[in-house]
Amino acid sequence: MFRPKLPETPCVPSITAHNPQDCTPAYPASRPVAPYVGVGAVAAVVVVGIVLTALLAAVAISAVSVAIAAVVLRSLISSANKR
Repeated sequence: MFRPKLPETPCVPSITAHNPQDCTPAYPASRPVAPYVGVGAVAAVVVVGIVLTALLAAVAISAVSVAIAAVVLRSLISSANKR
């Protein structure tokens, strides 16, 4: 239903004789043509995982540095109030 309809091409007779016994397949029929079909998907998942891990590490480092800065500022403000 959703496949495009291609125009029919007329058959042109071949000049050379074709002997079907001389034909050998380019690859064995039992072996798949593309054995590593999912390599691209696996690579994409690995790259996305590495990027997300790096972003998570950046957020964690930023949170720790903000927390340290907050503790330092709090101690500075509390010590200024005690004087």
